[in-house]
Amino acid sequence: MDNDSVIGRLVQNLTEGADRNEIIIQVAVAMGAIAFSFFVARFFCTRIQPKAHWKFGKGDFENVAFAWLSTLLVWAAKHGLTAVHGGDGGPLEVILGLLLVWALVRTGKYVLGHVIPDGGFQRIVIRVFNVIVLLGVIQHLFGVLPDALAALDAHGISIGKEKREVTLLDVLKGLAAIFLAVVTGLWISRVTEGRVMAADSMEVTTRVVISKVVKIAVVLVAIFVALPIAGIDITTLSIFSGAVGVGLGFGLQKIASNYVSGFIVLLDHSLRIGDIITVDGRRGEVTAIESRYTVIKGADGVESIIPNEKLITDSVNHHTYSDPKISMVITVTVSYESDVEKACELLVAAAKSQQRVIPDPPAAARVKLFRDHGIDLELTVWITDPAVGDGDLRSDIYKAILVTYRQAGIEIPYPRRDVRLLATPAIQETRSPSAT
Repeated sequence: MDNDSVIGRLVQNLTEGADRNEIIIQVAVAMGAIAFSFFVARFFCTRIQPKAHWKFGKGDFENVAFAWLSTLLVWAAKHGLTAVHGGDGGPLEVILGLLLVWALVRTGKYVLGHVIPDGGFQRIVIRVFNVIVLLGVIQHLFGVLPDALAALDAHGISIGKEKREVTLLDVLKGLAAIFLAVVTGLWISRVTEGRVMAADSMEVTTRVVISKVVKIAVVLVAIFVALPIAGIDITTLSIFSGAVGVGLGFGLQKIASNYVSGFIVLLDHSLRIGDIITVDGRRGEVTAIESRYTVIKGADGVESIIPNEKLITDSVNHHTYSDPKISMVITVTVSYESDVEKACELLVAAAKSQQRVIPDPPAAARVKLFRDHGIDLELTVWITDPAVGDGDLRSDIYKAILVTYRQAGIEIPYPRRDVRLLATPAIQETRSPSAT
């Protein structure tokens, strides 16, 4: 262990009989700073409760505030004692290093948990981040960090015409820069998205468009800022952009069309979250409008993913475009001997007995068609909650019709076939001897 390291200097001071009162004072100051930070963080975080759309991370911000406030106060105490008594700070340096690990780990979990969806990938990223932070601070405390960086910088390969050497340290710096830039961009876009989506004064589709544009713009800016830091010349991306353009013109044409169609749908307000539409033979409620596809949830709970291009190029039946009310038609057949006027009145009464059927427009019953076995009657009702589905409502109306028709003596016929036997000459000849 290097004697110039933080741990080395602390061990040397302890073995050489350093002033124990000074060590006790430093430890007491650190503990006092941590305790003070705990009460300050608890005091403000319990009294200031931000709304959900102002949330900046996953979990309780009090833990992050407590960790960073403790680190800041111990850092200030270390420099204050060093300025007064001289020396290298003693135990405060070790405590400061451990607090720094704690603060970075808390912040990483708070931010990464907010920008990365829940799941195995999120847990892996957070664990890798924690391990890197812990290794870095431990190497700093033991004084081996410069040697580790020098070892990484000593191994590399030469690339390009100019034979520029790229070492392992350069690669790690580039990956770290890109990671921090992308995470920062995603974090900013996530916070902006939460604030924009909570703005009730704007249309839902407008909020979705703003959120997606901000996310794409922030991530692109973050990448273009990180690439020069990583040592990558962004002018060389012109060749890559040309290749992407050729790919879009051929293989990625459909994908690009779906993305463009998605923004058109969001901007022209032709579809909104909660609308009831029928497209490509599927009817359901629009539950999500993404950049490439739209999700439609049917009454049976099945969700259909429709490419956005179909919403632009194909005909879409919009059941709630200008009015949330939609009609539902029920057909019933009665016999020719039944009282048609009475049957129509009972149909309207069965419809009015249902709570989901609205009085305006009123339910109406009419004669639709004459069939060979009966008369078809058509009942039209209106509802305002098509997203719930009409299966249960149809069943309830049909059951009410059966009860009222039986009470009124109105017959619901079923198909009948009359069979007549005609006597042929052969049958007559056969029956003649037996008759004799």
